[in-house]
Amino acid sequence: MGASTRSDAPASAGASGAGVQDPEEFEYDGDEGGDDYVDDPGDDSAVGDGRRRFSTGWVTIALVVGLALGVAVGLLIPGLTRPGDTSVEAGFARDMSTHHAQAVEMSLLAHEKATDPDVRTLGADIALTQQGQIGTMQTWLRNWHLTPTGSQPRMAWMPDGGGTIRDGLMPGMATDAERAQLRAATGRDFDVMFLRLMLNHHLGGIHMAEAALELSDDEQVQALAETMVAGQKKEITAIQALLDKLGAK
Repeated sequence: MGASTRSDAPASAGASGAGVQDPEEFEYDGDEGGDDYVDDPGDDSAVGDGRRRFSTGWVTIALVVGLALGVAVGLLIPGLTRPGDTSVEAGFARDMSTHHAQAVEMSLLAHEKATDPDVRTLGADIALTQQGQIGTMQTWLRNWHLTPTGSQPRMAWMPDGGGTIRDGLMPGMATDAERAQLRAATGRDFDVMFLRLMLNHHLGGIHMAEAALELSDDEQVQALAETMVAGQKKEITAIQALLDKLGAK
């Protein structure tokens, strides 16, 4: 399936045929994300429950604020040209918004249900970051006078993107059965399953963001895609550290 082009200026078209990258192949600059998620030795179950209820309320508020900030970013960085409905930029914004939405859903569940406090913290961080990015991408679509959903199939903006679809899902996305299992899981089983699902989800998201970097010449799309790749690689490092900690890698 060929890549879509912008209505008034074609995007640079390089093929993104590489498969989803193995996390061990990543190279990192700077501190590893695992250092951001360390146990609080003073945390106990009684205090923890109260903190969780309190922090859950703040996460909900922060999600709303994050979405608003994402919208503001999208408004403050207008593009010089307007991508068309079948462009790489529109396809990326639409598909990545859907991809992010599932990550937000699973991460909020982790913030609410995870037993390990570091997994709860990671869940909140992912939810807040990706909700803000959804706001930015949806604002682009409005600025471009495009609808949140288009006429093209999922992943049509990537060369051979249709080949990355599995069971109707974009790269790395959890199936309905996996999401149901995650909702039903408890304790350590939940923590491990969330981390494994999110690891795959991030690998798929990185694959998509790297394709956008290759195929689009839109500066704001390039900037956000670079942020996604760097942030999710760091979170993969944190996920791997947490799986090691739980003895589940």
